Amino acid sequence: QVQLVESGGGLVQAGGSLRLSCVASGRTFSTYTMGWFRQAPGKEREFVAAISWSGTITSYANSMKGRFTISRDNAKNTVYLQMNSLKPEDTAVYYCAADRSFSRVLATAPSQYDYWGQGTQVTVSS
Repeated sequence: QVQLVESGGGLVQAGGSLRLSCVASGRTFSTYTMGWFRQAPGKEREFVAAISWSGTITSYANSMKGRFTISRDNAKNTVYLQMNSLKPEDTAVYYCAADRSFSRVLATAPSQYDYWGQGTQVTVSS
């Protein structure tokens, strides 16, 4: 079992930046694809970004490309999401997730992920 704990959320003005962190328990973190998702009130959970176990392959939702950067430090069992040029529509609860499937294709659907954190709130004011 893997436990994921997110942090770094908060209130920021439009145009500002935040860096989210997700720390994983266990010794198998370095073998998992990691992803970030978000969910706004009344909306479905949506894909934000994913990163391969090695950190060499990344994938982003179109609306996040160029603004968000996903990275990982396997020595620290941590995955990050750097968010720049934030917009009010980025307001949501952000979740990190782990995919243990060893798939060569980065997963983008919530159903493909096996473990989830509790989420961290990001609020962007206009």
